[in-house]
Amino acid sequence: MSREEAQKWLEAEPDEDMRLQLRELLAGDESQLEGRFSGRLMFGTAGLRAPIMAGPLGMNRLVVRQTAAGLVDYLLRTVQGASESGVLIGFDARHKSHDFAVDTARVAAARGMKAMLLPTVLPTPVLAWNITALGACAGVMVTASHNPREDNGYKVYLGSGAQIVPPHDVAISDAIASFDPTNIQVAAIDSPLIQTLDDFCVENYLQWIPSVRLCHSVPAIKVAYTAMHGVGGATALRAFERAGLSEPIVVDEQQQPDAMFPTVAFPNPEEPGAMDRVIEIARMSGAALALANDPDADRLGVAIPTGACWRLLRGDDIGWLLGDHVLRHTQGDDRLVVTTLVSSSLLERMAASHGVAFEETFTGFKWIAGAALRHSDKRLVFAYEQALGYLVADRPLDKDGIAAAVLMTEVAALALAEGTTVQGRLDQIAEQYGRYVTGELSVKMNPSDGVLAVDRLRSSPPETIAGRVVTKVEDFTEANLLRLWLDEVGGAGVRLQVRPSGTEPKVKLYGEAVDIEPHTLQMLLSALAAIL
Repeated sequence: MSREEAQKWLEAEPDEDMRLQLRELLAGDESQLEGRFSGRLMFGTAGLRAPIMAGPLGMNRLVVRQTAAGLVDYLLRTVQGASESGVLIGFDARHKSHDFAVDTARVAAARGMKAMLLPTVLPTPVLAWNITALGACAGVMVTASHNPREDNGYKVYLGSGAQIVPPHDVAISDAIASFDPTNIQVAAIDSPLIQTLDDFCVENYLQWIPSVRLCHSVPAIKVAYTAMHGVGGATALRAFERAGLSEPIVVDEQQQPDAMFPTVAFPNPEEPGAMDRVIEIARMSGAALALANDPDADRLGVAIPTGACWRLLRGDDIGWLLGDHVLRHTQGDDRLVVTTLVSSSLLERMAASHGVAFEETFTGFKWIAGAALRHSDKRLVFAYEQALGYLVADRPLDKDGIAAAVLMTEVAALALAEGTTVQGRLDQIAEQYGRYVTGELSVKMNPSDGVLAVDRLRSSPPETIAGRVVTKVEDFTEANLLRLWLDEVGGAGVRLQVRPSGTEPKVKLYGEAVDIEPHTLQMLLSALAAIL
């Protein structure tokens, strides 16, 4: 059956490189062919993300056309006026991103739905912001975010501007499964239902950017910036100008989009070494900050000088700085801040101190958006997840690394104006709320093994970890996350958490405690990892 299916895919495949792969599979070992056609790439709350390769388990044009057909079918059945409001489609600079975006538009048009294509490679936040601005019933961003260069992906938003959550993901997946990927109707590229937008969609986003600032009178400071070969560079520079900030010093060789990511082993600001070049430029130029967007510019990495050295801020460090800044410079008892289960609990304490509503959600910005939508009587002023995702305004309902970079620059400028530094501001936060210490550890596992490892821990949690008693176990089943509390250290309990990654082949572990030594927390995480 796999051979027949592969032959059918070969006859339908529009790209020669994918046809070559299929010919090699058909001419090669039967087991390889079986493995490539043993299932299909499943659509979930993260949409699609996989290596670019031929067959139903990879990212390719046939898989994208099938996905688009299922998505459009679902929208037409469930959203009133969907064909007229249409779908907004954006794309990054990865291999085949433009082809995937155009195919999505052609499938939508073939099924009678208006399709609006962004004019060029643009950041994910521009796509997310414009969904509600244009009144689209959905948005599609073709991107693999910070994944390796071999990957691509397909991120779906509904008309609220938020990423999909259950039950929409399951219903869309079922609709996708009803279509034969080798027989999807596509409209001509010049269909009147396909509209390529002009720069106004970027202009509207940039006109909004100054509104995220809270202290416009702070003095200018020097910052260094890298787009990390992604699509954020041009938009970020325009955003800094519109926000009244000095133009960042950029890493020239990383400023333009490049699908090969030639100067970074892994295009993720969290990865060791990924920000080395921007840190060096910041150090040489005397900048106060080093900033990095990931390839689709929805995440923000930050490094700061500490004496003669520079250090990368953890995602929670950045969250504390931005959260503290927003809470101190906004007013009103209708304010809401949101973070996720695996992020630090310090934001909750900050919110309580300011009399602001707080909610903790499952991991992922789709859940943060859901919390904001549920609290329609509240005004979302800040949200973050520790994986470098920050929302510093009430829109878009997704992380925005460009707006966060603007506000982070203001944080640093205000610290300088008040006679301190970014590190000094962190020290002030620790003095006010306690010295919160966080840690992370990842264990590489394929996705199925990772799920099984967490299930084993769930069914038989340890009584002790590195000699410390496990006093409480919380099971967040829907998030597939287990939280273990250890006996108190210095008056505060240690919180350890474990979950399989939803987008990478690893199990992630997170730790937090107050006034604990960082190496002690990492030792506890390592001990938990050894139990998996």
